[in-house]
Amino acid sequence: MSELPNLTVLDHPLIQHKITVLRDRETSTKKFKELVDEISMLMAYEATKDLALEEVEIETPLERTRQMKLRGKKLTVVPILRAGLGMVDGILSLIPSARVGHIGLYRDHDTLEPVDYYFKIPPDPEARDFIVLDPMLATGGSAAAAVQSLKSRGAARIRFMCLVAAPEGVRRMLEAHPDVPVFTAALDRQLNEQGYILPGLGDAGDRLFGTR
Repeated sequence: MSELPNLTVLDHPLIQHKITVLRDRETSTKKFKELVDEISMLMAYEATKDLALEEVEIETPLERTRQMKLRGKKLTVVPILRAGLGMVDGILSLIPSARVGHIGLYRDHDTLEPVDYYFKIPPDPEARDFIVLDPMLATGGSAAAAVQSLKSRGAARIRFMCLVAAPEGVRRMLEAHPDVPVFTAALDRQLNEQGYILPGLGDAGDRLFGTR
């Protein structure tokens, strides 16, 4: 959509069906986790379709041939703790060689700005492609801070992937990081006064881990 040029909504019928079941308040914790796995895997297939390739020479059982493989260091997925952890296994089932980093964020009570309390990624970030994961893109504060943390360590090729996004969060990402594409399964209507996405799916972390 022209007003949000950084956004791609993945509207494959399977993704849309699973998102609908995911939203349902009657969906159990077990089923919720399974759906997040499945949706994340389907989304990763689309979100990685423009990864760079290079030609290599291999030998099949019949002859030598030149074929294509991913160029550069291994893809790295970086969940924002804690809810982003729920998206990792689905992507690893599709790309088992991917590395996994972690970013933990909290909001400073005085400045109200996100601060990373945990940051761990593989070496040589400038040579890697990163996918930052968080089920919900609400205000966009945590997402923008996570991307900035990666950039400050040298990362240059970054994507952001979420299950449900609010227009406010997508605009925040566009303003802060116009070079970072955002992939989502659903662009919802708005945020409510408490910062929850409407219609949304509730608190993704609580629903993933059975907490309140």
